[in-house]
Amino acid sequence: MKLSKLLIDFLEHLEIEKNRSQKTLRNYDFYLKRFVEWFGDKDPGKIQGEDVRQYRLWLNRLIDNHGDPLKKNTQNYHLIALRSFLKYLSKRDIETLAPEKIELMKMPDREVSFLDEAEVSRLLDAPLKQKNMKILQEKNRKVPSTALILLRDKAILEMLFSTGLRVSELAKLKKENVNLKREEFSVTGKGSKRRIVFLSEQAKYHLKRYLDARSDINPFLFISHDKRTGNKQKLGNSEDLALTSRSIQRIVQKWAKVAGITKPVTPHTLRHSFATDLLGSGADIRSVQTMLGHSSITTTQIYTHITDQGLRNIHKKFHGKKRKGD
Repeated sequence: MKLSKLLIDFLEHLEIEKNRSQKTLRNYDFYLKRFVEWFGDKDPGKIQGEDVRQYRLWLNRLIDNHGDPLKKNTQNYHLIALRSFLKYLSKRDIETLAPEKIELMKMPDREVSFLDEAEVSRLLDAPLKQKNMKILQEKNRKVPSTALILLRDKAILEMLFSTGLRVSELAKLKKENVNLKREEFSVTGKGSKRRIVFLSEQAKYHLKRYLDARSDINPFLFISHDKRTGNKQKLGNSEDLALTSRSIQRIVQKWAKVAGITKPVTPHTLRHSFATDLLGSGADIRSVQTMLGHSSITTTQIYTHITDQGLRNIHKKFHGKKRKGD
């Protein structure tokens, strides 16, 4: 049987037995078709260790559409897909190269960008420091769109830092998904895996404040309040009004700039800050892994380098002080 036919079987296996997302299926399809095009649509038994070595060399020299070589982690994604494919063939007793013979290239430690305590406070406080928030103090008055946007943006920032949600997870939320009374709710993350996330008192307060100020019937938790979307709101185009991941990213970047934070800040920066805040406060890594929705604890361990740095600073500050005069 040729590789192209077995590739279709493998993708169907991922979809049905493994319940992989459509995005994962597209990625595996792309990576493996690239290998088949390079190697040829042959019998899987013809794949040898030397072929894989030559393929890795070819990937390393490949230039992408932007004129740049493939990043090391992208090359690894190709190899991971190939290894998974060979593992599937092996389970079906189809003769091919042993999957364990495909070694991934060593990657440098991943750099994680996060905000320290002072930066988090400045970012979260930024929307409420705007002059037009004074409008909210006036009673018996319909909240104008400008003030409603500020309430929404404040709730978004608090939600991201309180829950550690991925921006795509936040964008998909509907009002019915969030239980404010229980201060917790479940989300579906990568690989269609569900997990529980928790709301802080601040996030709960500001989210309720935002929702109470809304007069629309749109089911999505965060929507556009731009005047240009007024007609869409009247027509009830819920999907069109819901904020996209890109829109939320722009909101975070806007308030980071207002807060005077010069380094790049994204929704994922707040996810990193959520994790480092927990670990720095003494939370165990397994609990943080669960709250982030990481399949492997290895992914969560990238944050230990940061907390180790914090311990190093404490060690330098307090250890051996009495011996300085010896």
